[in-house]
Parts: sequence; structure tokens; C-alpha cells
Amino acid sequence: MDADRGGMDSYDKERGHVEPAAHPVTSTAAAPRPTEPAPAEPATAAAGATTADAAPAAGDPDATDPDAGAPGDANRPRAGIAGLSLPYQVVASVAVAVVAVFACYHVAMVFLHVAPSNTLTKQHGEAVDEWVFPEFEQNWKLFAPNPLQQNIAVHARAEVIRADGSRRTTDWIDLSADDGEAIRGNLAPSHVDQNQLRRGWDFYANSHTADNRANGMRGRLSERYIRRITMLRLEAHDLGGRVDRIQVRSSTRAVGAPPWSEEKTDTRAYYRTLPWWTVTAADLPAGVDNGRTEAQR
Repeated sequence: MDADRGGMDSYDKERGHVEPAAHPVTSTAAAPRPTEPAPAEPATAAAGATTADAAPAAGDPDATDPDAGAPGDANRPRAGIAGLSLPYQVVASVAVAVVAVFACYHVAMVFLHVAPSNTLTKQHGEAVDEWVFPEFEQNWKLFAPNPLQQNIAVHARAEVIRADGSRRTTDWIDLSADDGEAIRGNLAPSHVDQNQLRRGWDFYANSHTADNRANGMRGRLSERYIRRITMLRLEAHDLGGRVDRIQVRSSTRAVGAPPWSEEKTDTRAYYRTLPWWTVTAADLPAGVDNGRTEAQR
């Protein structure tokens, strides 16, 4: 039977007959895939994107101009001079320029006043003094100034008319000592006690020659100033009558050398005595009566 079967199989193969299988056989051959669309060219896609970005939809609230700045900048108020209208900007600019020029001129004048003697101060000394005095006077100098090595005191005496018409001359009164008593032990001494008399005398001495002649217009002013200060200080003393004339002098005494120094210093007092001045109403500051009645004031 096997031989017969083998013969039949050979016959079938030769005739092309294929015996159906007992069970269906699933084909393992891969089915053809559907054709996928080709990817778009990168340049074409980029161009499309640029076109879309460059042309936003009309009326889109989110569409902004990149060169226009942050939203709301156009409505933000400007600060400073830029926020003013044009006429006010011009006025403000001119005012700033005037203040700047004034400040520079003032600083230059004060610098020349405190600087050592030089060509500019020799040529324009009067202009510098007219600008600085008396409001901006500086009591210091640049470049290692010499410290004060003298004690200067201001004394005054008066010729008094008594009630019976007789006259008498008082002793010298140390006005600087009165200021010293007011300052000594005082935690907050008055500026008047510290500087008024001292600066007044410096003002007079610097505006007069050694023989007490005024060396300019400031000389008359300094004389009037020292006369009024003297009458103000004498008002605190009981002189026994009305002051008719006054006389002022300065006492200059060099500061002695310290004990450990071998330097020899002359500590004697040297006096500068001014002429007698007749007291007038212009010499009486406010609050100084000098024996005048209400009708005489």
C-alpha cells in the first residue's frame, strides 16, 4: 500500500494536482503597506510658518508689534523735566543752568578767598572780597594754616555824665572776660558769647591800618559795628550815669611755651588803643537805653 501511495503521489505531482490540506493554512507572507504621504520639505514648512507669524489675524488682541515696547509704555507718564510741556522745559532748563553757574562762581570765589596769595587774588582781590564779605566770610585758610598763638582780649572804658552833671572816667572793663565767664562751665554756650566780640574786633583790625585809619568802605562799617557791640556790653555794667564817650583797646599776649620746651616766648601784654568815640543814637542797639528818657528815644 505504501508503494501504491508513493506512486499516486508521484502521479499527482506530475499532473499538478494538489490535495487540499485538512486544515486551512494561514499565509505568512507580509501584505503590502499602504503608501504614506511624503513629509513636507523643511524650507516649505518654515516659509509657511513665517508667513503665518508675519500676518496675524486682523483684530487679534494678542497681536503686538515687537518694536513698540511693553504694553502700556505709551500711556506711562514721563518723569522729571521730560514730563513738562515745551515752554516749561525751557524755563526749567534755564533755571538749572543759572543755579549751576551761580554755584560754580561762588565756590571759585570762596576758594580764592581761603587760598594762599597768588596771581589771581592779587589781581582780583577786591572783587573776591566784595563777593565774600560779609555774608560768606571764612575764618580759615587752605594748606596748613598757622594756628592762633595769641590771646587777644578787648577792653573798654567810658566817660560817664552823672546825675549832677559831673563827669568821670571808668576803669578799663575786660569785655572778653565777661564772655569767658558766660562760656566757662556752659554745655551749650551762646554763639554770641563765643564769637560776636572776637569776630567784631577781627573785622575792625583787618579793615584799619596800624594808626587806626580805615583802608576802605568796610572800615566805616567795622567801626560802627564795634561801637554798637561795646555799648551793648556796657549796658550790663552799672556805670553810675549816662555814657557820653567810649574808648576801646585790645590786649595781645603771646601764648607761653610748654614747660618741656626750651623756646623763649615774650608773654607780656601789648595794647592797641583806639581814639575816644562820642556816643550817638546810631551806636545804641535795640534794648540799650543809656540813661535816655522815653521822650529822648
